[in-house]
Amino acid sequence: MTDSLRLAPRRLKPSTVALPGSKSISNRTLLLAALSDNACTVRSLLQSDDTARMLEALAALGIRSETLSDGLKVHGCGGRFPVQEADLFLGNAGTAFRPLTAALSVLGGRYTLRGIPRMHERPIGDLVDALRSIGADIRYLEHPGYPPLAIGQRRDNGTRSVSVNGSVSSQFLTALLMALPLTGAAFDIRVAGELISKPYIDITLNLMAQFGVAVANHGYQTFRLPPDARYHAPAVLNVEGDASSASYFLAAGLLSGCPVRVSGVGKNAVQGDTAFARELEKTGADIVWGDDFIQASRPADRPVRAFDIDANHIPDAAMTLAVVALAADAPCTIRNIASWRVKETDRIAAMAAELRKIGAAVEEGADFIRITPPAALTPNAVIDTYDDHRIAMCFSLVSLLGVPVTINDPGCVAKTFPDYFRVFESLTA
Repeated sequence: MTDSLRLAPRRLKPSTVALPGSKSISNRTLLLAALSDNACTVRSLLQSDDTARMLEALAALGIRSETLSDGLKVHGCGGRFPVQEADLFLGNAGTAFRPLTAALSVLGGRYTLRGIPRMHERPIGDLVDALRSIGADIRYLEHPGYPPLAIGQRRDNGTRSVSVNGSVSSQFLTALLMALPLTGAAFDIRVAGELISKPYIDITLNLMAQFGVAVANHGYQTFRLPPDARYHAPAVLNVEGDASSASYFLAAGLLSGCPVRVSGVGKNAVQGDTAFARELEKTGADIVWGDDFIQASRPADRPVRAFDIDANHIPDAAMTLAVVALAADAPCTIRNIASWRVKETDRIAAMAAELRKIGAAVEEGADFIRITPPAALTPNAVIDTYDDHRIAMCFSLVSLLGVPVTINDPGCVAKTFPDYFRVFESLTA
């Protein structure tokens, strides 16, 4: 893709978008299928940089997969990777790096895990501390608390209760939940601090149950894993459409007033980011829910209403609301988003900087951002994307507000949605 992409102001036509598969579900499913004692055909798997890094890692660990006409068939290893020594490069895929760290630490071997420079700035110390408490051998190769990591052989110290900080990333808890059944022992996991992004833990628990391991959840504070657990895959698993990616198209329906429907995710979805649609309703959107779709629009005479939201439950999708705020009838606040600071970039700082280019007045704090929309948007803003797919996709929506905008490094969307800009263009009247 080009170094930059200019998006002219546009009107939309009524459209339906078939969503790519969920990143969160895709990478969790790939790892659980790899650890199962049978084979699983995964349908509608996301094709992106993040899933490519997971598939490369699993192949390096000896997992065999076959591309079929209706999906990818993954042959499980029965809870023990065939390859006991490997150097794994995982890019900036947190949904691959954190769970693989836990699984490999529990199983033991000789492994190194590394990524791009930004991954080496994303904290992992809370997960490492939890794994070390049960005898894992993990060393930091550069800076304490951060990747890259070297993993050795775990020595079982008899500990069957582990504590993990829940306030930095829910992926740490997800990693422990998915890895500890490999020990064959009963475990209690206790969450220290406030657990953020609870809906992502629901995704993990839902998928583990589909793979035969039921976890008792006691108020998101303690999780009890059963003894003698083993992963047994369903013969076929269909990956839901990505609810985070749906946010851009649903917001497009709100901002343009034209009905935009996303298919592949609906009212019974397991992904918590579908709650984004309910937040859009509060801003003035008309939302229609189906079994396999969500549709957004807005009457021409209805303004985009200002909002003040605690977005802890939808941290990724909430980024889209920051751009929606540009069209609101008063200042808007997005709260409880400290996790934005440790994502693909410091998203609070990045969103604040780029929103100011459009003309907004922005106040940022440790865990919030407050956006005052300008009287008139600044045309021809050039948006830097910080190698962050969500920033690129969010700011494409500015072209629906009557001004042209240029997106630098549009190819960064390959992390989760390689065809995003082609699909976005297809909505244009």
